Amino acid sequence: MGYKIVVVGATGNVGREMLNILAERQFPVDEIVALASRRSIGTEVTFGETTLKTKDLDTFNFEGWDIALFAVGSEATSKYAPIAAKAGCLVIDNSSLYRYDPKVPLIVPEVNPDAIDGYRNKMIIANPNCSTAQMVVALKPLHDRARIKRVVVSTYQSVSGSGKEAIDELWDQTKGMYVPGQEVAPKVYPKQIAFNVIPHIDVFLDDGSTKEEWKMVAETKKIIDPAIKVTATCVRVPVFVGHSEALNIEFEDFVDEDEVRDILREAPGVMVIDKREDGGYVTPVECVGDFATFISRIRQDSTIENGINLWCVSDNLRKGAALNAVQIAELYGRRILQQG
Repeated sequence: MGYKIVVVGATGNVGREMLNILAERQFPVDEIVALASRRSIGTEVTFGETTLKTKDLDTFNFEGWDIALFAVGSEATSKYAPIAAKAGCLVIDNSSLYRYDPKVPLIVPEVNPDAIDGYRNKMIIANPNCSTAQMVVALKPLHDRARIKRVVVSTYQSVSGSGKEAIDELWDQTKGMYVPGQEVAPKVYPKQIAFNVIPHIDVFLDDGSTKEEWKMVAETKKIIDPAIKVTATCVRVPVFVGHSEALNIEFEDFVDEDEVRDILREAPGVMVIDKREDGGYVTPVECVGDFATFISRIRQDSTIENGINLWCVSDNLRKGAALNAVQIAELYGRRILQQG
């Protein structure tokens, strides 16, 4: 049995990736429609071997459709998600709008699949922030073994997390560095991103943190355990696709690096590549297009009791956004729709 699927925001980076992943994973689709804003109506997008022409989100009737994958901003989501939900179509939302709503489940299927039952509250499920999604996939199996007290995370986030304009800005600035007279001033970012790093993602909050850092704290607590302490520093780096994170994890009980390695090798959605030699680790370039969250550089932290360091890399357009949304749709299909 197949499902009737809607992809909202199908012309954007994440929307296109959702269509790709639905096809790659052979999601059971009876009918699929791609929606976009009026200025993009008629734009062609691909779903496997099929070409779809986008239709008008503003006039679309969601009645009779099973699942809507939303890949638009919070403003558009706030208008159209309740319409879809009221029509009986489950909304899986990639924006930040519903993530912190206590009545809306925030789900990473490898981590908290049982939270799916909360869909009944509003017919909406939230997709977590890209940097959080890959981190909690690594943290959850370790938390189950030794209980995590505190996580210190520094992120190295690619420009694709800011959309197509940011990708273009990195490309154009990089070229402009080599051609006198073709330099490109920052527009998407407050400072030059080419050959630079920017310790600033999203808006600043009163305590000096940025909203991206706050998201990682709040979402980890909601998804795994409210008792976990998290402190984050989020940095934009001149990489097109793929987020990286350096994690320092403090546990309540001792767990050695070999056991951590074994636990993560068995964890769903995780791939361990950890050799103590030149190139024996994963970088963002190598993770692009892959479904896994890659873990490398696993080692004890001798400066604290029960401490482990590791390196975490994932394709942010996939696990951090589109893949996780499709996995939620798969979970909903198995647990809810197939059960009638």
